[in-house]
This record gives sequence, C-alpha cells and structure tokens, in this order.
Amino acid sequence: MKSIVSILLMALLSFAACLYFPWWSIAVVCFVVAIMIPQRVGYAFLNGFVSLFILWFSMSSWFSFNNDHILAHRMSLLLFQIDNPLLLVMCTALIGALVGGFAAMSGALVRPLKK
Repeated sequence: MKSIVSILLMALLSFAACLYFPWWSIAVVCFVVAIMIPQRVGYAFLNGFVSLFILWFSMSSWFSFNNDHILAHRMSLLLFQIDNPLLLVMCTALIGALVGGFAAMSGALVRPLKK
C-alpha cells in the first residue's frame, strides 16, 4: 500500500512541480516523498523509477502525438541515426526515471539520519 501511495504522490507532485519550476524539481519531489513515507532503499528507488517513468513516458508521448511526431522523427534521426520516435520517447522516460529513482533512493538513505 505504501508503494502505491508513494508512486501516485511522486507522479502527481512531480507533474505539478514541473508546471511552475524547472524540470529537475522532480528530484526534489521524489527526495521529499521518500523521506516522508518510510520504505526500504530498494523499494524507494523502484517507486521513484516507476512513477517518473510512467509520468515522463505519458507526457512525452502525448506531446509527440499532438504534433504528429514531427520533432520526435527529426530528433531520433539526429541522435540515433534511425527514424524511431518511440525510441526517443523511451530514452526520455528512462532519463526522468533514473533521476526520480536516485532522488528517492537518496531520500530513503537520509531518512535514518532524520531524528
């Protein structure tokens, strides 16, 4: 139950934070949520990873779909030398997921120090 609450809280607060703050505010959100909700280090990383992967995958695929994948086609050709917008969306989601996972893991590691 803690995992579901943690995943939903990280995803919703990260979405809200990115509306007003820079993209790296997702790390602060995941860090704070991992401090507030006690969980093991591995579960904290997994919760941060999954929540941000789902969030960034859905947002980047939504934006890409709304502009008919024009930018995604061009950027995938530029970065990967193949025309595959889904690969670009997956890489974007992976970057966000790693940032969220490591921030949540850091928050879970800092939690025992908090007294």
